[in-house]
Amino acid sequence: MLTTLSGRFLILTVIFVMLAEVLIFVPSIARFRLDYLTDRMERAQIASLALLGASEMISPEVEAELLDNAGVLNVVLRRDSMRQLVLSSDLPGPVSRTVDLRDPPAWVLIRDAVSRYFMPGGDVIRVIAEPARGGGMQIEAALDTTDLRAAMIDYGINILMLSLAISIITAVFLFLAVRRLMVLPIRGLVGQMKRYAEAPEDARRVIEPRSGIRELHEAETTLRDLETQLTGNLRQKERLAQLGGAVAKISHDLRNILTTATLLADRMERVDDPTVKRVGPKIVNSLTRAVNLTEGTLAFGRAEEAPPALTRIDAQTFLEEVCEAEALAAGEIDIRFDAPPGMWFRADPEQMYRVVGNLIRNARQAIAATGQPGVIEVKAAEDPTAWHIRVCDTGPGLPPRAQENLFQAFQGNVRKGGTGLGLVIAQELVRGHGGELALERTDEAGTVFCIRLPRELDGA
Repeated sequence: MLTTLSGRFLILTVIFVMLAEVLIFVPSIARFRLDYLTDRMERAQIASLALLGASEMISPEVEAELLDNAGVLNVVLRRDSMRQLVLSSDLPGPVSRTVDLRDPPAWVLIRDAVSRYFMPGGDVIRVIAEPARGGGMQIEAALDTTDLRAAMIDYGINILMLSLAISIITAVFLFLAVRRLMVLPIRGLVGQMKRYAEAPEDARRVIEPRSGIRELHEAETTLRDLETQLTGNLRQKERLAQLGGAVAKISHDLRNILTTATLLADRMERVDDPTVKRVGPKIVNSLTRAVNLTEGTLAFGRAEEAPPALTRIDAQTFLEEVCEAEALAAGEIDIRFDAPPGMWFRADPEQMYRVVGNLIRNARQAIAATGQPGVIEVKAAEDPTAWHIRVCDTGPGLPPRAQENLFQAFQGNVRKGGTGLGLVIAQELVRGHGGELALERTDEAGTVFCIRLPRELDGA
């Protein structure tokens, strides 16, 4: 029971009710003591008035019976400024204290009651009170507190049993209410989680918020959003896995085609035509990269990249090669590059070529879609902590939807008909170098992407 929510709630309810009863018990036992002493004084007054109204002296036996019925040892009545010992008997001991019942403070009543309750044995006390219904000016009585303490203990036991019964009844009702309003809905929520975990790809198992309790409804709503997002991610991963399998199959056939194209390109290098000699090496380099890419994809069997093979790259030579290759399809778009003389950076040439080439290609396609000429500029720079390569264009800028999902597969496509995989792959390649690819600016004046490569990879 201690491990369940309802069981703990039941036990805590019993404990809290008992604590509340303890706080009530102290003033309650003080009130009981006051009523007990007041009742004894009223009995003593009645016995004394009966004796005063008698026409002749009463026998000692009758006097003892009157004192026993009144529960006191003697009675002193003050009437008309005279004190008179009306009833008396031998005291079992000296009077230990005087208790004044004429408008006593509450804290005094509580103090005396607690002291009497926990003090063993009994003693003789003198009680002073005002006679009821004008039966005199003052009445005093001596009594033994042994019976008072026994009555207080019995009263305390009765209070304890009553409190225990109230706490148990209250706890049972609260237990049933908590079980109905909280435990059962939570169990239903847990059961739905288990059912969803069995087949998270099935959108029919996503929870529908139905609880009328606000907190549980919020929990169901949050769980629904989480399950919906997880189901979407699993479907996307499944789509990526299927795409990887398709790419692996295509790569197998494409490698054979590219091998033939490479052999033909090697023969082109032997031609004496100046144009062929200038273009031939670029075609060979492009085909070599394509062959390496397809072989790597085929080796992994899915769209995963091998760890980057870092090497020292001359910035000017690298940017010139990339820009010249992309300029072949640029048309009226001017592609420029700028790098400080002697600057170099450390990266994987194949992977970085793909990243920069993809950014230039995206910029070229965005400008071409406007039907206007434009400029694309690739700038290299460095600082003490990192190397920076920025691809700037004068295109129309990215639409808001593309900015929100820029690096998400199948959602961040920046042009119609695109898959949205180019920037995702580029970002993964840059992260493999320990760097980051970020969108620095995009508006009507153009777009700027920045590749940051940390210098600590150089080991300097």
